[in-house]
Amino acid sequence: MSSTMQFGSQAGSSNMCGVTLMNTPVGRVVADVMGAKDGVSLVEYPSMIRVDGTRLLEFDYDELTEALGEPFDGSIFEEISSTHYGRMVHLDDRTLLFANPEDAAEYIGFDLSAHG
Repeated sequence: MSSTMQFGSQAGSSNMCGVTLMNTPVGRVVADVMGAKDGVSLVEYPSMIRVDGTRLLEFDYDELTEALGEPFDGSIFEEISSTHYGRMVHLDDRTLLFANPEDAAEYIGFDLSAHG
């Protein structure tokens, strides 16, 4: 094997999505709630927490409100989050991150039917 690294691209889906949360008291609780779910992993850094999931991440505001003991909504989600990957959809009662845009079709008006 050559000592030179080969670069390329992979045409396929990783089936992953994720978001970076600020490592604040609120961000910490949100990360703990999400990290307890199947298919979700956390990577912690001094000032941020990566939340990565397989196929779908669902941030349920009622669940997070209960865990925090204070109201949680989309504006608080926006306040504690920064970068994300995957298709993000904000609803009144939750924020969803989809690994594949096709899975978010009903929320974003994406037409999956073939035209031609």
